[in-house]
Amino acid sequence: MKVSVVGAGAVGASCAEYIAIKDFASEVVILDIKEGFAEGKAMDLMQTASLNSFDTKITGSTNDYSKTANSDVCVITSGIPRKPGMTREELIGINAGIVKTVSANLIEHSPNTIIIVVSNPMDTMTYLVHKTTGLPKNKIIGMGGALDSARFKYRLAEALGAPISDVDGMVIGGHSDTGMVPLIGKAARNSVVVSEFLSEERMDKIVQDTKVGGATLTGLLGTSAWYAPGAAVSAMVQAIACDTKKIFPCSALLEGEFGLSDLSIGVPCVLGANGIEKIVEISLTDTEKEKLAESAVGVKATNGLLEL
Repeated sequence: MKVSVVGAGAVGASCAEYIAIKDFASEVVILDIKEGFAEGKAMDLMQTASLNSFDTKITGSTNDYSKTANSDVCVITSGIPRKPGMTREELIGINAGIVKTVSANLIEHSPNTIIIVVSNPMDTMTYLVHKTTGLPKNKIIGMGGALDSARFKYRLAEALGAPISDVDGMVIGGHSDTGMVPLIGKAARNSVVVSEFLSEERMDKIVQDTKVGGATLTGLLGTSAWYAPGAAVSAMVQAIACDTKKIFPCSALLEGEFGLSDLSIGVPCVLGANGIEKIVEISLTDTEKEKLAESAVGVKATNGLLEL
């Protein structure tokens, strides 16, 4: 299993680190346009191998896509990160050009790869890769829901005073502060719905805190978060590499599922060796359906800013 990560910034490096520590990949390649940056990150990470007990080989490259050849999975994290007060949508003009170039270069050297898109605005960047590469739709996956759901579970555990292992919850919809649809009605503590433990007011606060989870961290850090995004990507890569068939909410190209078409948006997906093995059309309440439809309108509006 060979994994290539484009972008050696905080998210890309964290992703590479978590993949290496889990020790399921034989090789991880980190690539960046900044001279020596990816090589330095790779060397630093390799010097942790004996301490963290992993055998994954990590190499770095400055803009040499031939080093990514024959990658099973490619992760695109490149692009400018969010600054305080900046929406994910405001990044579109700059990041669209970057993602289009990066995906073309990756596919030139790894025509059978599976691509995971992290760059923001993520749903629109995922849609862009679908429209410009010609890869089968199961091989293009947007990472948003996995991260948003992890943030949702963090807020649920905090409110419940429960260990995170006791909590389950999912966020679907667009990967944006207004587009996320945390499925609070389905959230549970050890199979017991959280409404058994929490008031309506507390549950509403969990939903709102989840939706602004990224913006909250951007305000605190002065830039985008990286630990949780890196961990979310590594979990998805592991599901593909190990063919686990785990369900993650991912940005997938819809062709009628959930009543939506011609966009990529977060929905429950089974991930395995073929990428998206299945889109799971879970039952939604009328309110949840309405919120997902509203989210889709927002995603399509952002897609309309692309120059395809």
